[in-house]
Amino acid sequence: MREFNTTGLCVPRKHYMVDISGRVAQIRAMVERGDYFCINRARQYGKTTTLAALEDALAEDFTVASLDFQALGHADFATEGTFAGALAQTLLDRLAPDLPEAADKALEDLADRDPRTLSLRLLFRALRLWLDASQRPVVLIVDEVDSATNNQVFLDFLAQLRLQYLTRERNPSAPAFRSVVLAGVTDVKHLKARIRPGEASKVNSPWNIAADFDVDMSFSAADVAGMLAEYEADHATGMDVAAVAAEVVAWTGGYPFLVSRVCQLVDRHGLGWDPSGVDAAVRLLLKDDDVSLFESLTGKLEDFPALKAQLREMLMRGEPVDFSPYDDMQKLLRMYGFVAERGNKMVVANRIFETLLYDYFLAEEQTGAVRRAGDLGRGLFVEGGRLNMRAVLEGFRRAYTEVYGPIEEGGRFAERDGRELFLMYLKPIINGTGNYYVEAQTRDQTRTDVVVDYLGERFVVELKIWRGPRYNEAGERQISGYLDYFGLDVGYMLSFNFNKRKEPGLRRVAVGDKVLWEETI
Repeated sequence: MREFNTTGLCVPRKHYMVDISGRVAQIRAMVERGDYFCINRARQYGKTTTLAALEDALAEDFTVASLDFQALGHADFATEGTFAGALAQTLLDRLAPDLPEAADKALEDLADRDPRTLSLRLLFRALRLWLDASQRPVVLIVDEVDSATNNQVFLDFLAQLRLQYLTRERNPSAPAFRSVVLAGVTDVKHLKARIRPGEASKVNSPWNIAADFDVDMSFSAADVAGMLAEYEADHATGMDVAAVAAEVVAWTGGYPFLVSRVCQLVDRHGLGWDPSGVDAAVRLLLKDDDVSLFESLTGKLEDFPALKAQLREMLMRGEPVDFSPYDDMQKLLRMYGFVAERGNKMVVANRIFETLLYDYFLAEEQTGAVRRAGDLGRGLFVEGGRLNMRAVLEGFRRAYTEVYGPIEEGGRFAERDGRELFLMYLKPIINGTGNYYVEAQTRDQTRTDVVVDYLGERFVVELKIWRGPRYNEAGERQISGYLDYFGLDVGYMLSFNFNKRKEPGLRRVAVGDKVLWEETI
């Protein structure tokens, strides 16, 4: 029986997989055109699985030299000679039966010689013998190039490949690889390298010949539905495949590892193949302290405090961050798949990463009095296994007033702090049982929609700053429409009101066929 896989290569006969044949066909078309290119995608984004499928798709018409630079040790990149000998031996191990006799002999000679007598020039002379004698076009695929990208020998290797490519462009009969495919997290087109010892790093990649790689490797809801349909055919769970796939993609943004891991957790823990089961799987995933992908994200924030501060302002306080294609910190996080550009703004790439970051930032404020109030009072907000959101809002108003006093014009309240304090209060109440996320479409300095899932029940809470009756009525209509989107009849509002004539407390508001419970502070 097949299973979901989140470690290493996915194999169709062993694992439930998204059908990537369409993507592979797009990549094959690039190979047939003779493109040299790099598949640079984030960690655990399906690169190795895609390369394996590509190799299979090319096998009938091409000779494929598929290498993994992880197989080469650090010492193999020490000099041109050690690299030339190691690569020659690797090609022999992979392709010996398919190599022309002259090429086989030349590579064996390189592999057997003292590395001190070798160079990249000799290596490429042997490669030209092979390419010239081969009966079929040869494609070079190199996975895990990250292990070599900070190495001058690797840059020199790329320079030789570039020269070969340019020579072929001028003289089509010149021996050259039909296509070269490099795969890794690092964008090889924008490598920074030290040209001389002691010199500052600068952009100096010889891979500027590379064609753009625009194949979308993220998974759509239709992609995930196809995979789940295969699972359903084997297990007959009765799931609504489309609904479950939509919920998976809503949380993961189609990030391949996250998609597979969420499905794997539902399967292994028997959580139920429905949206609430998906939410429970996400909760387990976010509690896992051994996810290297998450460690990488938080580690990058610690490495770049300025970017961490930007993200904190964006998430906790609604401050937009302008997208900058030239900002090195943003480029790094985009390369690692943690952020993306939408509407010329920088956004967190998916809801799981975003929730992780909210938890990360809130954890830095564990000593806050409002947070402690939520932690101490959480047993008061669950009745018969159901979360009482009205009681949560009332409890927050009391805690806020006790700590900060009433909100008044010119008082200590900073408008942008309201959402952070509410999330800080909410987190320990639902922790371990429910999920929450902030709706990115409504997150700004005056309005935030917080969506809470608690044991299969969903709550939408709008946080807003009081701007007068007309503005308030518009906000009520907005949340009514948002409730329609979720198929809910009851919503919640938390208003931070500076009006001296306000009436603090909870009131029931009817908006069409919807009921809103509004708590005013």
